[in-house]
Amino acid sequence: MHKPSYRGLYAITDAALLPDDRLVTAVEQALLGGARLVQYRDKSSDGARRLTQARALNALCRRHDVPLIINDDVELAAQIGAAGVHIGKDDPAFATARARLGATALIGVSCYDCLALALDAERAGADYIAFGAFFPSPTKPAEIQAPLGLLREAKITLTVPIVAIGGITPDNAPSLLNAGADALAVVSAVFAQPDIQAAARRFAALFH
Repeated sequence: MHKPSYRGLYAITDAALLPDDRLVTAVEQALLGGARLVQYRDKSSDGARRLTQARALNALCRRHDVPLIINDDVELAAQIGAAGVHIGKDDPAFATARARLGATALIGVSCYDCLALALDAERAGADYIAFGAFFPSPTKPAEIQAPLGLLREAKITLTVPIVAIGGITPDNAPSLLNAGADALAVVSAVFAQPDIQAAARRFAALFH
């Protein structure tokens, strides 16, 4: 796989939106629409099901030369040979993830509304930082709210790519890009839409 582009649509799956029999097809539509990163996010306890789905998505993403990132689960990422993992404050420590997955793995870190967390993650060797939620999110309605000014400050302070997340739509996305976001992490505005490929294409067009 080539070095990933962190500029573009970062499509994140949601088991509540995508039944098992639609998951791979839906992600393929997002890829055809221009998604540049994909994250498999499933908090269920069904390890066998998650392993099967993650393997199928990894094969799909490799065919499209797009990295598959696993949410939270370092061991699952290692087991299927995913491109990397995304971790947050309640997930295994960054050093543990790096040691388990190796130097070439892509490791993203959620930093919510906190620039200090982002600086720590960058020093540790994070490949990208995620801030948000910037807007009310149907996926995580109780999520911490991040101010738009955080992106402007982060763009000046950080050297790693910056991902914005939380309630992002094609209509409010330009404000995030103008403030310094490199990528837009989107769940509902892609996977809850009747035409997933068209929805992804709307986001991809914002980067041209």
